[in-house]
Amino acid sequence: MRTVTVEKQPLRTGVLMPARDLVVAWGLIVVIAVLAWVITAGQARDMGIEPGTMGMALPAFLLLWLAMMAAMMLPSVAPVAVTWARGIGRQSTGWARALRTTEFLGGYLVVWTAFGLLAYGGLALTGDLVDRDPDAGKWIGVAAFALAGLYQLGPLKYVCLRHCRSPMAQLMRYAAWRAPARDLRVGAHHGAFCVGCCWALMVVLVPLGVMNVAAMAAIAVVVFLEKLWRRGPQLARVTGVGFLVLAVLAPFQDWLLPGLTPSGMPM
Repeated sequence: MRTVTVEKQPLRTGVLMPARDLVVAWGLIVVIAVLAWVITAGQARDMGIEPGTMGMALPAFLLLWLAMMAAMMLPSVAPVAVTWARGIGRQSTGWARALRTTEFLGGYLVVWTAFGLLAYGGLALTGDLVDRDPDAGKWIGVAAFALAGLYQLGPLKYVCLRHCRSPMAQLMRYAAWRAPARDLRVGAHHGAFCVGCCWALMVVLVPLGVMNVAAMAAIAVVVFLEKLWRRGPQLARVTGVGFLVLAVLAPFQDWLLPGLTPSGMPM
């Protein structure tokens, strides 16, 4: 019997639905993402790049982290959110659809905010280590780049990436879920796969600087291409190799570690 292999392709919302039915959903996502980038860039300009949590208490950090994740991740999750909005549009219209789309995005961002708790703990630990011994920053940078590189090349990355690139089967399963808070739960479930796919990319912000806007923008582009470009899996592997190269260079190139250089020390 002849076997036919079908390659999964990233979600193409333009083929699945007419754009005129999705203006509200797309507009909502674009507005949130733009506002998040404005807030993030403004805070980065005021705070600069420093090791650790930059003196922020946990609530303030989580609010800033939420804005960062909205800025970086919403462009890549937009096709899934819009596809879900199209599905729920058969049951609701206008403001009701916008509200349900917002609930989906809220569930998605709640998961990334929960990951922010781990990020805060990791930053507090690395900041404390760098304060005690500035030379420790080099080895923290090596560990961060190596961890990100190895995960990018590992199997779990591609299990999660495959879901993010081809979520239609999962969205059909979601359709059977019932209230209450179905849209919130759907967003959180998809967000969990997204965290599994992209958490290692966030780890490199430890050496590069949490408030490094250029690094955030570069990671956002990588996330977007990994999920939506047809060569996204190959890009993930290339990125993984690149991080391993940076891990080798980190002990000798201080400019790779602005997020682990104490204030007042030359980079």
